[in-house]
Amino acid sequence: MLPHVTATRYAVPLREGGSMPGLVEADDLGMYVVKMRGAGQGLKVLVAEVIVGEIGRALGIAVPDLVTVGLSREIARFEADEEVQDLLTASVGLNLGMDYLPGAFGYDGSRPAPADVADAIVWLDAFTANVDRTWSNPNLLLWHDRVWAIDHGAALWFHHGWVRKAPSAERFAAQPFDASTHVLRDLTSDVGAFHGRAVDVLDEGVVRGVVDIVPDEWLESDEDGVHLPSPDAVREAYVEHLLARLASPAAWLPGGRR
Repeated sequence: MLPHVTATRYAVPLREGGSMPGLVEADDLGMYVVKMRGAGQGLKVLVAEVIVGEIGRALGIAVPDLVTVGLSREIARFEADEEVQDLLTASVGLNLGMDYLPGAFGYDGSRPAPADVADAIVWLDAFTANVDRTWSNPNLLLWHDRVWAIDHGAALWFHHGWVRKAPSAERFAAQPFDASTHVLRDLTSDVGAFHGRAVDVLDEGVVRGVVDIVPDEWLESDEDGVHLPSPDAVREAYVEHLLARLASPAAWLPGGRR
Protein backbone atom coordinates (compact mmCIF):
# COMPACT_ATOMS: atom_id res chain seq x y z
CA MET A 1 0.00 0.00 0.00
CA LEU A 2 1.03 3.60 -0.50
CA PRO A 3 1.83 5.52 2.69
CA HIS A 4 -1.17 7.50 3.95
CA VAL A 5 -1.30 11.04 5.34
CA THR A 6 -4.16 13.35 6.31
CA ALA A 7 -4.34 16.89 4.95
CA THR A 8 -4.24 19.57 7.64
CA ARG A 9 -4.00 22.68 5.46
CA TYR A 10 -4.64 23.55 1.84
CA ALA A 11 -1.85 26.00 1.02
CA VAL A 12 -2.25 27.11 -2.57
CA PRO A 13 -3.71 25.89 -5.88
CA LEU A 14 -1.25 25.11 -8.67
CA ARG A 15 -3.09 26.45 -11.67
CA GLU A 16 -0.49 25.39 -14.25
CA GLY A 17 -2.10 21.97 -14.63
CA GLY A 18 -5.48 21.34 -16.19
CA SER A 19 -6.62 19.37 -13.14
CA MET A 20 -5.63 22.21 -10.77
CA PRO A 21 -3.65 20.23 -8.21
CA GLY A 22 -2.92 21.94 -4.91
CA LEU A 23 -0.06 22.25 -2.47
CA VAL A 24 -1.18 20.69 0.80
CA GLU A 25 0.36 20.36 4.25
CA ALA A 26 -0.23 17.01 5.97
CA ASP A 27 -0.20 15.60 9.48
CA ASP A 28 3.34 14.25 8.99
CA LEU A 29 4.44 17.92 8.51
CA GLY A 30 5.25 17.17 4.89
CA MET A 31 4.14 19.21 1.89
CA TYR A 32 2.54 17.43 -1.05
CA VAL A 33 1.31 18.32 -4.50
CA VAL A 34 -2.13 16.73 -4.42
CA LYS A 35 -4.15 15.60 -7.41
CA MET A 36 -7.81 15.62 -6.53
CA ARG A 37 -10.28 12.81 -7.07
CA GLY A 38 -12.97 15.39 -7.85
CA ALA A 39 -11.11 16.98 -10.79
CA GLY A 40 -12.66 16.69 -14.22
CA GLN A 41 -10.25 14.00 -15.43
CA GLY A 42 -11.57 11.55 -12.83
CA LEU A 43 -10.06 8.71 -10.83
CA LYS A 44 -8.27 7.06 -13.75
CA VAL A 45 -5.74 9.88 -13.77
CA LEU A 46 -4.80 8.98 -10.20
CA VAL A 47 -4.43 5.33 -11.21
CA ALA A 48 -2.16 6.25 -14.12
CA GLU A 49 -0.03 8.44 -11.84
CA VAL A 50 0.54 5.55 -9.45
CA ILE A 51 1.19 2.82 -12.01
CA VAL A 52 3.44 4.83 -14.32
CA GLY A 53 5.25 6.59 -11.49
CA GLU A 54 6.02 3.37 -9.66
CA ILE A 55 7.13 1.59 -12.84
CA GLY A 56 9.47 4.51 -13.42
CA ARG A 57 10.79 4.22 -9.87
CA ALA A 58 11.40 0.49 -10.34
CA LEU A 59 13.51 1.36 -13.39
CA GLY A 60 15.62 3.88 -11.49
CA ILE A 61 13.92 7.02 -12.81
CA ALA A 62 13.67 9.86 -10.28
CA VAL A 63 9.97 10.19 -9.38
CA PRO A 64 8.60 12.04 -6.32
CA ASP A 65 7.40 9.77 -3.52
CA LEU A 66 3.67 9.07 -3.69
CA VAL A 67 1.16 8.96 -0.81
CA THR A 68 -2.58 8.80 -0.42
CA VAL A 69 -3.98 11.95 1.12
CA GLY A 70 -7.16 12.02 3.19
CA LEU A 71 -9.11 15.23 2.65
CA SER A 72 -11.87 16.28 5.08
CA ARG A 73 -14.85 18.59 4.60
CA GLU A 74 -13.31 21.04 7.07
CA ILE A 75 -10.46 21.73 4.65
CA ALA A 76 -12.96 22.78 1.96
CA ARG A 77 -15.16 24.77 4.32
CA PHE A 78 -12.49 27.38 5.04
CA GLU A 79 -11.34 27.91 1.44
CA ALA A 80 -12.26 31.40 0.18
CA ASP A 81 -11.85 30.75 -3.56
CA GLU A 82 -15.17 29.32 -4.78
CA GLU A 83 -13.62 27.33 -7.63
CA VAL A 84 -11.11 25.72 -5.29
CA GLN A 85 -13.79 25.15 -2.65
CA ASP A 86 -15.95 23.28 -5.17
CA LEU A 87 -12.97 21.10 -6.14
CA LEU A 88 -12.11 20.36 -2.51
CA THR A 89 -15.71 19.53 -1.68
CA ALA A 90 -15.86 17.11 -4.60
CA SER A 91 -12.58 15.55 -3.43
CA VAL A 92 -13.42 14.67 0.17
CA GLY A 93 -11.90 11.24 0.79
CA LEU A 94 -8.79 9.62 -0.66
CA ASN A 95 -6.62 11.64 -3.05
CA LEU A 96 -3.09 11.28 -4.44
CA GLY A 97 -0.13 13.26 -3.16
CA MET A 98 3.34 13.68 -4.63
CA ASP A 99 6.22 14.79 -2.43
CA TYR A 100 6.79 18.50 -2.96
CA LEU A 101 10.30 19.28 -4.28
CA PRO A 102 11.06 22.75 -2.89
CA GLY A 103 13.17 24.91 -5.17
CA ALA A 104 12.85 22.61 -8.19
CA PHE A 105 13.07 24.19 -11.63
CA GLY A 106 11.05 23.28 -14.68
CA TYR A 107 13.10 21.51 -17.34
CA ASP A 108 13.98 23.89 -20.18
CA GLY A 109 16.91 22.13 -21.84
CA SER A 110 19.56 24.50 -20.50
CA ARG A 111 20.93 21.60 -18.44
CA PRO A 112 20.28 18.63 -20.74
CA ALA A 113 19.36 15.28 -19.28
CA PRO A 114 22.11 12.63 -19.51
CA ALA A 115 21.63 10.11 -22.30
CA ASP A 116 20.88 7.23 -19.95
CA VAL A 117 18.16 9.27 -18.22
CA ALA A 118 16.71 10.28 -21.59
CA ASP A 119 16.67 6.63 -22.70
CA ALA A 120 14.83 5.59 -19.54
CA ILE A 121 12.19 8.33 -19.64
CA VAL A 122 11.51 7.99 -23.37
CA TRP A 123 11.16 4.23 -22.90
CA LEU A 124 8.77 4.69 -19.97
CA ASP A 125 6.60 7.10 -21.94
CA ALA A 126 6.56 4.84 -24.99
CA PHE A 127 5.72 1.79 -22.89
CA THR A 128 2.85 3.52 -21.08
CA ALA A 129 1.71 5.58 -24.10
CA ASN A 130 2.30 8.89 -22.35
CA VAL A 131 1.96 11.64 -24.96
CA ASP A 132 2.31 14.48 -22.44
CA ARG A 133 6.07 15.07 -22.35
CA THR A 134 6.70 17.62 -25.09
CA TRP A 135 8.30 21.05 -25.16
CA SER A 136 4.87 22.61 -24.69
CA ASN A 137 4.52 20.63 -21.46
CA PRO A 138 7.78 18.89 -20.45
CA ASN A 139 6.53 17.48 -17.14
CA LEU A 140 10.12 17.27 -15.93
CA LEU A 141 11.80 19.02 -13.02
CA LEU A 142 15.43 19.69 -12.14
CA TRP A 143 16.12 19.13 -8.44
CA HIS A 144 19.34 18.25 -6.63
CA ASP A 145 21.15 17.81 -9.96
CA ARG A 146 18.70 15.17 -11.18
CA VAL A 147 15.92 15.16 -13.75
CA TRP A 148 12.62 14.17 -12.12
CA ALA A 149 9.64 12.82 -14.05
CA ILE A 150 6.21 14.08 -12.95
CA ASP A 151 2.58 14.14 -14.15
CA HIS A 152 1.75 10.80 -15.74
CA GLY A 153 -2.02 11.15 -15.78
CA ALA A 154 -2.21 11.23 -19.57
CA ALA A 155 -0.67 7.76 -19.89
CA LEU A 156 -2.49 4.40 -20.14
CA TRP A 157 -5.13 5.80 -22.50
CA PHE A 158 -6.75 2.39 -22.86
CA HIS A 159 -8.52 2.49 -19.48
CA HIS A 160 -10.74 5.38 -20.57
CA GLY A 161 -12.47 3.01 -22.98
CA TRP A 162 -13.32 0.46 -20.30
CA VAL A 163 -16.55 2.24 -19.39
CA ARG A 164 -18.45 0.85 -22.37
CA LYS A 165 -16.41 -1.96 -23.92
CA ALA A 166 -14.27 -4.92 -22.98
CA PRO A 167 -10.55 -4.36 -22.39
CA SER A 168 -8.22 -5.34 -25.22
CA ALA A 169 -4.62 -5.96 -24.18
CA GLU A 170 -3.78 -6.90 -27.78
CA ARG A 171 -4.86 -3.50 -29.06
CA PHE A 172 -2.71 -1.67 -26.52
CA ALA A 173 0.25 -3.95 -27.19
CA ALA A 174 0.14 -3.12 -30.90
CA GLN A 175 -0.33 0.65 -30.55
CA PRO A 176 2.71 2.53 -31.92
CA PHE A 177 4.24 5.44 -30.05
CA ASP A 178 5.28 8.64 -31.81
CA ALA A 179 8.40 9.95 -30.08
CA SER A 180 9.03 12.71 -32.62
CA THR A 181 7.81 15.47 -30.28
CA HIS A 182 9.19 14.04 -27.04
CA VAL A 183 11.19 16.61 -25.08
CA LEU A 184 14.12 14.21 -24.59
CA ARG A 185 14.10 12.47 -27.96
CA ASP A 186 17.27 14.12 -29.28
CA LEU A 187 19.22 13.22 -26.15
CA THR A 188 18.68 9.46 -26.28
CA SER A 189 21.50 7.09 -27.14
CA ASP A 190 19.89 3.63 -27.34
CA VAL A 191 16.30 3.22 -26.19
CA GLY A 192 16.33 -0.29 -27.61
CA ALA A 193 19.14 -1.32 -25.31
CA PHE A 194 17.26 0.12 -22.37
CA HIS A 195 14.32 -2.11 -23.27
CA GLY A 196 16.46 -5.14 -22.54
CA ARG A 197 17.27 -3.80 -19.08
CA ALA A 198 13.65 -2.89 -18.44
CA VAL A 199 12.43 -6.39 -19.28
CA ASP A 200 14.89 -7.79 -16.77
CA VAL A 201 13.40 -5.57 -14.05
CA LEU A 202 9.71 -5.65 -14.92
CA ASP A 203 8.81 -9.28 -14.48
CA GLU A 204 5.23 -10.26 -13.75
CA GLY A 205 5.76 -10.03 -10.00
CA VAL A 206 6.98 -6.44 -10.18
CA VAL A 207 4.14 -5.40 -12.50
CA ARG A 208 1.56 -7.00 -10.22
CA GLY A 209 3.18 -5.40 -7.20
CA VAL A 210 2.87 -1.94 -8.77
CA VAL A 211 -0.77 -2.45 -9.74
CA ASP A 212 -1.59 -3.87 -6.31
CA ILE A 213 -0.76 -0.62 -4.51
CA VAL A 214 -3.54 1.29 -6.29
CA PRO A 215 -6.40 1.77 -3.77
CA ASP A 216 -9.49 -0.31 -4.50
CA GLU A 217 -11.77 2.72 -4.50
CA TRP A 218 -9.95 4.26 -7.46
CA LEU A 219 -10.48 1.17 -9.65
CA GLU A 220 -13.69 1.78 -11.57
CA SER A 221 -15.74 -1.05 -13.03
CA ASP A 222 -17.17 -0.83 -16.52
CA GLU A 223 -20.58 0.79 -17.02
CA ASP A 224 -22.58 -2.46 -16.74
CA GLY A 225 -20.20 -4.35 -14.47
CA VAL A 226 -19.93 -7.12 -17.06
CA HIS A 227 -16.30 -7.04 -18.16
CA LEU A 228 -14.75 -5.56 -15.01
CA PRO A 229 -17.09 -6.38 -12.14
CA SER A 230 -14.63 -5.88 -9.26
CA PRO A 231 -11.38 -4.14 -8.29
CA ASP A 232 -9.56 -7.46 -8.68
CA ALA A 233 -10.82 -7.74 -12.25
CA VAL A 234 -9.67 -4.21 -13.01
CA ARG A 235 -6.23 -4.95 -11.55
CA GLU A 236 -5.93 -8.06 -13.70
CA ALA A 237 -6.80 -6.03 -16.80
CA TYR A 238 -4.01 -3.55 -16.06
CA VAL A 239 -1.53 -6.37 -15.55
CA GLU A 240 -2.57 -8.06 -18.80
CA HIS A 241 -2.22 -4.81 -20.78
CA LEU A 242 1.20 -4.00 -19.37
CA LEU A 243 2.62 -7.50 -19.81
CA ALA A 244 1.25 -7.73 -23.35
CA ARG A 245 2.90 -4.46 -24.33
CA LEU A 246 6.14 -5.42 -22.64
CA ALA A 247 6.25 -8.54 -24.80
CA SER A 248 5.61 -6.65 -28.07
CA PRO A 249 8.32 -3.97 -28.37
CA ALA A 250 8.49 -4.11 -32.15
CA ALA A 251 5.09 -2.40 -32.30
CA TRP A 252 5.84 0.62 -30.11
CA LEU A 253 9.52 0.93 -29.20
CA PRO A 254 10.97 4.14 -30.73
CA GLY A 255 13.39 3.14 -33.45
CA GLY A 256 12.32 -0.50 -33.21
CA ARG A 257 13.93 -3.17 -31.12
CA ARG A 258 17.66 -3.24 -31.65
